Amino acid sequence: MTPTPDPSRIPTALREFAGSARFAQALTLLAVGLAFGAHAIRSVIGAPGLLAALSALVVLCAASLVARWRAVEWYGILPLTILVFIGWCAASVIWSNLPPLASLARLGYLVAFAFVGIYVALMRDTIQIVRAFGDVMRALLGASIVLEVLSGIILDVPIHVLGIQGDIASLGPIQGIFGSRNMLGFVALIALLTFLVEWRMKIVSRTRAVASLVLAGLCLMLSGSPTTWFALGAALAALGALYGLRRASASTSWRWQVTLLVSGIVAIAAAWIFRLRIIELLDVRSEFDVRLDVWRELSRYLNLNPLQGWGWVGPWPDSAPYTWIEIATGREHGSALNAFIDVYFQVGVIGALLFIALIGVALVRAWLLASTRRSVVYVWPALMLVAIAVTSFAESFALVEGGWMLLVVCAVKAARDMSWRDALAAGRPPVPQE
Repeated sequence: MTPTPDPSRIPTALREFAGSARFAQALTLLAVGLAFGAHAIRSVIGAPGLLAALSALVVLCAASLVARWRAVEWYGILPLTILVFIGWCAASVIWSNLPPLASLARLGYLVAFAFVGIYVALMRDTIQIVRAFGDVMRALLGASIVLEVLSGIILDVPIHVLGIQGDIASLGPIQGIFGSRNMLGFVALIALLTFLVEWRMKIVSRTRAVASLVLAGLCLMLSGSPTTWFALGAALAALGALYGLRRASASTSWRWQVTLLVSGIVAIAAAWIFRLRIIELLDVRSEFDVRLDVWRELSRYLNLNPLQGWGWVGPWPDSAPYTWIEIATGREHGSALNAFIDVYFQVGVIGALLFIALIGVALVRAWLLASTRRSVVYVWPALMLVAIAVTSFAESFALVEGGWMLLVVCAVKAARDMSWRDALAAGRPPVPQE
């Protein structure tokens, strides 16, 4: 005879399940998949379905966080830059052009992905996060290639519901399940860097690592995204610099850091001075002209609200002044095609400075950790932040969904391992802990 469950023990069992490591692992995989597969989910089941899935994920993450509340060391782990930036975006609801409920909904979308990113960073260590990103990226890029082959070679018809044009037979550009070639390129770049770290950490087999690198490289090339090539070059340069720094002696490391900083500033200045020549050499004039048109129109409206902006909206809505810009440029846009300008337009000078501080502080912390810690896994957040920072000059991926969640994850992980508040409380400089 089957024993009857004791009702008094059910809440305890649920609490133990919600607080288990396997549950946290499953939620991490779901979080990464939902964030980077948002376009595909929205295309298949609509925006309400995506919001329902996100809401359910937030509730599950909250339940897991409550169940493991006592195991989390809260002091000094949440970067002030994230909290202040989100706080300023929340304040912008007051002067936003959108109706209050619409503004709050868009703010809630930003906060939801930030919360999920914080949960992932708190509940999983960096190796587990790298493994989760690697597994999800393999699935998403694999699905993209399969659907592109199905659309462009087997059926020879576009898959309009996902935005797949079926151009793989002519070697691209392809979009995969991400809606645009630039987003596919961004995801492929993140995947490529993640697979490299996996390989160096030996957390996957050599065969799987090589196959994953080939998959990411194939998607990156077929995307035909000029933005991604710039970001890839910067990421590889950063990887080479970190390789040298990690092998430098402690007494000379700071000299190399200063040399790299000066070299980076000189390189950025040179790229700006010779930007037109670089654009001609890379044959990306059309891409640049599209962005220039958008930025030129944005500047007309920026002069009206330079300090506080027009209010946080995230992805551009079908309302003024965003529709006016689309009419003036003659094409639809979901963003300003530059995260820094997008933030400047939406939440003004103050918001732009806060966003720059968010990326800058996180990058400095992650860079110092990557150059001083022994484990290769600390290189991953630094490479992710370099990719985000460079891509943000030509796309606004860092402000929405997967890009925003990844930025939050890296910022929180860097803050946990190198907290300025902990260092000041202890009366010593903020140096990485071994």
